[in-house]
Amino acid sequence: MFPNTRSMVLALLLLPQLVAQTAPLPSAEVRQFLKVDAPVVALVHARVVDGTGAPACEDQTLILRGGRIEAVGSAPAVVPPKDAQVLDLTGHTVLPGLVGMHNHLFYTASIHNDEKGAAVPPGRLFAEIAYSAPRLYLACGVTTIRTTGSLEPYTDLNIKRQIDAGLMPGPKMDVTGPYLEGLEPMTPQMHALRSPEEARRFVDFWADAGVTSFKAYMNITRADLGAAIQAAHARGLKVTGHLGSVTWPEALALGIDDFEHGPVYTDTEFAPEKKLDVGPSVASSWGAWLKVDVAGSEVQSLIRHLVAKRVAVTSTLPVFELGVPGRPPLQARMLAAMSAESKAGYLTARAKVPTVPNSRAEQLLKKEMAFELAFVKAGGQLLAGPDPTGMGGVLPGFGDHRELELLVEAGFTPVEAIHIYTANGAAFLGRLDDIGTLEKGKQADLVVVKGDPSRKIEDIEHVVTVFKDGLGYDSAKLIESVRGHVGIR
Repeated sequence: MFPNTRSMVLALLLLPQLVAQTAPLPSAEVRQFLKVDAPVVALVHARVVDGTGAPACEDQTLILRGGRIEAVGSAPAVVPPKDAQVLDLTGHTVLPGLVGMHNHLFYTASIHNDEKGAAVPPGRLFAEIAYSAPRLYLACGVTTIRTTGSLEPYTDLNIKRQIDAGLMPGPKMDVTGPYLEGLEPMTPQMHALRSPEEARRFVDFWADAGVTSFKAYMNITRADLGAAIQAAHARGLKVTGHLGSVTWPEALALGIDDFEHGPVYTDTEFAPEKKLDVGPSVASSWGAWLKVDVAGSEVQSLIRHLVAKRVAVTSTLPVFELGVPGRPPLQARMLAAMSAESKAGYLTARAKVPTVPNSRAEQLLKKEMAFELAFVKAGGQLLAGPDPTGMGGVLPGFGDHRELELLVEAGFTPVEAIHIYTANGAAFLGRLDDIGTLEKGKQADLVVVKGDPSRKIEDIEHVVTVFKDGLGYDSAKLIESVRGHVGIR
């Protein structure tokens, strides 16, 4: 073989790797939101919260090259290259891109009910907001999401494809398959599984279609859940659950990987009316948890089993805060993003929340907070996401900020809360080598915030620029582009 031929063959062999390592060029649609687009970028004089749980470091420099972090260290030690675009971030904080672990692309509150507030046939119908949700997530610094239950899986998969191809702005996506649900689902948009064999086929079909995780839902049976977990694990995929018909101890025995929302809201084991494969009423389950002591033997035993089996729990405090009178604080940015119908629906629902001191909703929220703090102190892996559902007052991105604030209210330090929302999520997704912390060699997914969220977590709301693979997006422009759209588009 002649030398030229060898070189040609080697080039052909390496071509797929070279293509895979080259990020697609952003389209005109994406470019309108870019304010930093340079081969080399130096972020200087920044405060850095690196996501590892370590204290914030002052006066730091980060060098971004080719979509990755080339260097990070003290300003005197890290000198910007001559060819770098230099951004002076005095008074700003840089932290890893948030990894949202319960982040839907649909909106639940634009619903037509009867005069008593009940859903009319064919039942509750939810609107896919595939235009506004990805933009809001990215604008708020959420650079990776797990959709954690899909109602339009083909839409979600196509949104992921378009984002990855540089055709539209949005976060990196772990697309969760359609809900693994049993009979009588809450919406006709969900499929009802009828046997373990169907559950296995369902998992295999959607894994082949490209989803990368699964979520079991409230009415699934133990047999169907066990079959789905086995099928998912055979494909190297994980299963989480928002359960009811199956208790947490039963799901632990079946090999589940994660639980959504926390046990106060979804573990039905203490409900007096609980029957096998049948979920008790919410009032019964939540009422039972109000009587349980987080420091008591029953809950501590549950925590030990979760930690021993390395099963994660996903905190979604914002969606449950909606039931507490006067919460969350109303924000102009949120109301401006909502469609007229969605805003009216949310404000009407909010006004109907009974104004009761130390309401049951407030007691449940505090108990869930106490569980999450105890779980982490025992060595548990806590994940986080807003779950933008409920009565419509939790929006993509903005809800992620609120989740961080509520974690701090629960007793975590701001740095611990950021660690939960970055490194923990990345680790669960198996991507900690690439994202989740600010370290040399990792992807340049990071958030620039005005202020110091390591001391005042509310400063997380002041996002200025969001870098994803080294490209800096203008947060304000992304938010402005969805004004009036959330709930309908």
